[in-house]
Amino acid sequence: MMFFNSLRAGWLLAALLGAGAVLAPAVHAQKYHTAAGLRLGKNNYGLTVQQKIFEKTTLEGLGLVGSREVSATALAERHFGILGPSLNYYFGAGGHLGRNKDTGGFGGFDALVGVEYKVAFVPIVLSLDFKPTVEINSDDWARFPTAFSIRYVIIKDKSSIFDGVFGGDKKKKSKSKSKAKSGSGRGLFDF
Repeated sequence: MMFFNSLRAGWLLAALLGAGAVLAPAVHAQKYHTAAGLRLGKNNYGLTVQQKIFEKTTLEGLGLVGSREVSATALAERHFGILGPSLNYYFGAGGHLGRNKDTGGFGGFDALVGVEYKVAFVPIVLSLDFKPTVEINSDDWARFPTAFSIRYVIIKDKSSIFDGVFGGDKKKKSKSKSKAKSGSGRGLFDF
């Protein structure tokens, strides 16, 4: 029964995100460069760190602890704005390795879909996601967890660390500055 409740919650989240993708205008995603915090799920908890590497792409690392296991996950995620850069949906994929007290080492592949909100006027990002996994060398062949994360924005930045390397020239920067001054691209949830 728990499997079906998690699966139902995940599909509902995916449907809402899909509808948001169709209805939302193309806007820049994310208002931060680096964020770190806590991730809380039903059967585990741990640390989460996100690092922006391209305009709409982040790498996320998770260190999770459960009642009988520990694991580490690496995910690449693509972010898309919903009504502005403060509210995003994202999806991604990656893998994990871990150790279970009963069965030993395990690993697997992860998918991810979620929503995040950069809280106005404070350096906090809230997110809710659905992260189905395919397990290798584990008692479970698949898992369907949802989790809530709260992250502190360590570096607030609208540019990527690779902008200068992958074509981020002065013309692009001057165009984006003129767009920002004209007020275009601002969303309903941007403060």
